Amino acid sequence: MNDTENPSGTLFRIMLREGYPRDFAALVTREMNTDYLARRMIAYVSRVGLIPPEEFADEMLAILEERDRLRAKHLAEEAQGKINEMIENGLNTD
Repeated sequence: MNDTENPSGTLFRIMLREGYPRDFAALVTREMNTDYLARRMIAYVSRVGLIPPEEFADEMLAILEERDRLRAKHLAEEAQGKINEMIENGLNTD
């Protein structure tokens, strides 16, 4: 993949090259819609090659779950930071 190439497009082409059906590749690339997610799937499919679509989908769901956990963690950390700030500085009612 070169620097100007869209990771989702690269993922789509790799999946087709590995023998996955076009509709399945399109579905996966729609779900893996950020550069980070697409690159994770590129690494996975490049490493394991052709596996049953069910196993591939399981990995995709695991990556999406990890993303959701990280997002929730960051939101919780941000909220805790604001709570800590309120505890330290009190409530400004001005």
